Amino acid sequence: MSAIRLARGFTGRDKIVKFAGNYHGHVDSLLVAAGSSAATLGVPNSPGVTAGTVKDTIVLTYNDVNGLVHAFEQHDQQIAGVILEPVVGNMGCVTPSESFLTTLRQLTQDQGTLLIYDEVMSGFRVALGGAQSLQGVNPDLTTMGKIVGGGLPLGAYGGRADIMDHILPAGKVFQAGTLSGNPIATAAGIAMLTMLRDESPYSKLDTLSSQLAEGLVHAAAAASIPHSLCRVGSMMTLFFAEDQVVDWPTASRCDTARFAKYFWGMADRGIYMPCSQFEALFVSAAHTTDDIERTIAAAREVFATL
Repeated sequence: MSAIRLARGFTGRDKIVKFAGNYHGHVDSLLVAAGSSAATLGVPNSPGVTAGTVKDTIVLTYNDVNGLVHAFEQHDQQIAGVILEPVVGNMGCVTPSESFLTTLRQLTQDQGTLLIYDEVMSGFRVALGGAQSLQGVNPDLTTMGKIVGGGLPLGAYGGRADIMDHILPAGKVFQAGTLSGNPIATAAGIAMLTMLRDESPYSKLDTLSSQLAEGLVHAAAAASIPHSLCRVGSMMTLFFAEDQVVDWPTASRCDTARFAKYFWGMADRGIYMPCSQFEALFVSAAHTTDDIERTIAAAREVFATL
């Protein structure tokens, strides 16, 4: 919410682009569903969200380069910011194509639109520098949450100095909060980020995640279960769909009924998976090789019942 307010205040424009299947918190203007065309003004998809609230939100299809180009042509010099999950975790784990990212960065730079990376899920998880460090993209603004508070409630956003200088008290864009800069949460966050830097878990996470991904794929294939898998670092999703998931339309074709049986079958065997096909799975530094092997073994049993 704050990053979008800043983008509008910095550019003097109203319109925001988001992508179907990406989630950016429960701010009203982003609780919108995609329309029938590639670039359509959104309509509310939650009770309590008014049409006026979302009238300046444009919903596009993730990884759709042509739709992205068309939107910038249609709304020339009117778009304040484009916000996206650089590794999506809210329609399952989905990655952007290189052409999509290249086009997105070029269009935003050409039109003076701010590129906002929502790394609430991917930040400090897929890499110490987040998804942007893996993709070689420098967004204009980045939003983060969860881990920057070391387990306590905290969120943060930041970016280029010339943009951030527009926030009060240096600038005129309003920012305030009762718990902003809470000393306990910030201390916990500093401790967590220091550990990630000095006692890097990322090599271990990648090894365990690779082991789990390969095991799940082999187990599904052995049981002739249509599937695909996407993984970036310790984020992954086993999709109950034969085709690769690249956007919300392909994600929505997953066999959610089969996923539900898989979820409960794993739970019955003591393994708690994400409770939705559209929630990414995370491997933790607390997991062990034995945990991963046990998970794969349980998956083999469950797949045999599906």
